[in-house]
Amino acid sequence: MIQDLFTALYRMNQYFESGGIVMFPLAALSLVMWLLIIDRVLHFRRLYRKNMSSKTAWAHISENRMPDPARYQGAISVLVAEFIRSRSGDPVLDRFILDETVLKINRSMDDHLATIGALAASAPLMGLLGTVIGMIVTFDVIAVFGTGNARAMAGGISEALITTQTGLLVAIPGMYMKGFLDRRAQKLKQRTAVIGYYLRRQL
Repeated sequence: MIQDLFTALYRMNQYFESGGIVMFPLAALSLVMWLLIIDRVLHFRRLYRKNMSSKTAWAHISENRMPDPARYQGAISVLVAEFIRSRSGDPVLDRFILDETVLKINRSMDDHLATIGALAASAPLMGLLGTVIGMIVTFDVIAVFGTGNARAMAGGISEALITTQTGLLVAIPGMYMKGFLDRRAQKLKQRTAVIGYYLRRQL
């Protein structure tokens, strides 16, 4: 087991060294992107879980009763709690407060999604940069030694191909997760807006 771990680490180190200097910013980009993705997945999971119905939400608002965090943790309970904390007691003003609360919650669902998309889109470009650097190394070898030094040429070609591959390996799942999170956010925003409209009519 330990030997397999050391073997995997050695191969990973060899892979990074073969890819050249561009591999390190690519690894940092991938790490930041996946940390943001995990944060958003957990955030949306929390907003989906233990949600309350529209009638339950109105019952809490009409009684001015904060939702029990042990029972309700979803987006609607967040909406109800935020509104109860901000309400004024004037029905006309409260409608505006409710609308603003819905917009605030919906805007928060888009946090980091644009950053995830930008990082995923940047990965192939960084891979392309590594490709260019690898080809420059290859041409430098050809200029000095001609085509007779196949081993030196292979290093530059390997660097070009590995960085291209790594950029795509980072970008493809990143773009998929960006689309997945966008769909989750859109569904939650629609649900929050519908409940907000229902509550607005009751005020």
